Amino acid sequence: MSAVAKRDVLCLFDVDGTLTPPRKRADQGMHDLLRDLRQVCAVGVVGGSDLPKIKEQLGENVAEIADYVFSENGVVATCHGKDMPVQGIKEYLGEEKLKRFINFCLHYIADLDIPIKRGTFIEFRNGMLNVSPIGRNCSYEEREEFNRYDLEHGIRAKFVETLQKEFADLKLRYVIGGQISFDVFPEGWDKTYCLRHIPEGTYREIHFFGDKTRPGENDY
Repeated sequence: MSAVAKRDVLCLFDVDGTLTPPRKRADQGMHDLLRDLRQVCAVGVVGGSDLPKIKEQLGENVAEIADYVFSENGVVATCHGKDMPVQGIKEYLGEEKLKRFINFCLHYIADLDIPIKRGTFIEFRNGMLNVSPIGRNCSYEEREEFNRYDLEHGIRAKFVETLQKEFADLKLRYVIGGQISFDVFPEGWDKTYCLRHIPEGTYREIHFFGDKTRPGENDY
């Protein structure tokens, strides 16, 4: 591929489940692949997790192996080493609506009968809420166990359906991703949000790679 092609093609990768196993670190082979790929095209990574978690998985030097680093779907962004302005779900919803939503979720989880529960059921991020019926403090083995249970009983899907009915006025989008949680964010703040940081016409082609690409999933 020519030097000209490098300037007008972008390969954009989901992180969790695509570049790494769920919540695990990328191996050296993946780091080498991304570095080699940057020789022939621009490279970006986009994840729903916050920046510290993406750095846990891809390394503190993630900005050295990718031209674009988009955390929280691009609400927090670094483009060619430059930090971009941050958007916030708190400002979008307002404190009263946000509190009403969080209280409802906590009551729902409290009444939920599942095999185990741990801690951190709602993680507040700049551009979204991450809701986990089992709690994000579960171990890797408990994560795997819940994922199997959820596939059989549809715990997250039923939770999302309830929220969609209860909070239809808030114009929120719900996406199930990973193994234990789902993300909640304003309509239009999905992973396509990161494209707002890329001026139109910068690239002739943008290719996206993800593992959760069916309707309702967080790479769709």
